[in-house]
Amino acid sequence: MAPDAAPLLALPPGVSVLERGWLSANNILFEDAGEGAALVDSGYCAHAAQTVALVESSLDDAPLARLLNTHLHSDHCGGNAALQARWPQVRTLVPPGHIAQVRAWDAEALGYVPTGQECPRFRADGVLAPGGSVPLAGRPWQVHAAPGHDPHAVLLFEPVSGVLIAGDALWENGFGVVFPELSGDGGFAEVADTLDLIETLAPRLVIPGHGGVFDDVPAALARARQRLAAFVAEPRRHARYAAKVLLKYKLLEWQRLPEADARAWLRATPYMQLLHRTHFAQQTLDDWAHALAQELTDGGAARREDGWLINV
Repeated sequence: MAPDAAPLLALPPGVSVLERGWLSANNILFEDAGEGAALVDSGYCAHAAQTVALVESSLDDAPLARLLNTHLHSDHCGGNAALQARWPQVRTLVPPGHIAQVRAWDAEALGYVPTGQECPRFRADGVLAPGGSVPLAGRPWQVHAAPGHDPHAVLLFEPVSGVLIAGDALWENGFGVVFPELSGDGGFAEVADTLDLIETLAPRLVIPGHGGVFDDVPAALARARQRLAAFVAEPRRHARYAAKVLLKYKLLEWQRLPEADARAWLRATPYMQLLHRTHFAQQTLDDWAHALAQELTDGGAARREDGWLINV
């Protein structure tokens, strides 16, 4: 009799996923297999203390030797500084396209100023070079370029187990905002190319940047391509989606705040100003802010109460 098959959602030995809420990206922890324990992505700075505590508990007093980032959006690297403070010898590897900006700490080029988000300064010790590999839990994980959501993002793929760490290139129900499109640099074609790459890799299992691990990759790719086609056909739809995501993200951080403060944040945030100017200039900025808050409320992502905007 053939042995029982391993559970379809089983991860390789030594790999665990710390699934986080949407304000913080998932953290993928690799136990020491000779090269030292490693963590992929570190969440948002508002959750940094929790990230450190989760990693400490999971490592059971072993040191964290390496810290890797799929890309440098604040919800994926906002815990880097806290992890570096806890384990000063940790070696931090980032996508090559942004290492110079990290070393110079150009918060504008890294996107933290334009999005109105926070990210404490951290150091970068080396790069995750596409075309190469990185040893994690005793296996070589391939590094693949994954532009689209972020032009410098990478994927990590382990071909024997068929596990893909996708960052925000593919979720079970879509993908991340295509930020290059917001600044007029294009990005939809790159999203399509990255989805094609994932299909070629044919992963058995995907660990997304947000949400649970999933195995029906063909269905996820079909949903992502359908969403992409809708954005390509109507870029204004993508712009509205991006604006709501940015506002919801800040609401996740704030949890509740006066609507006047939310409008002030929107007026001060370069990406929101750009989206308004490019796609929604027929409304005043305040009217547009009110409409965005109403769309979040109508969609069940927020509620309004006595002049306050409250996260749901």
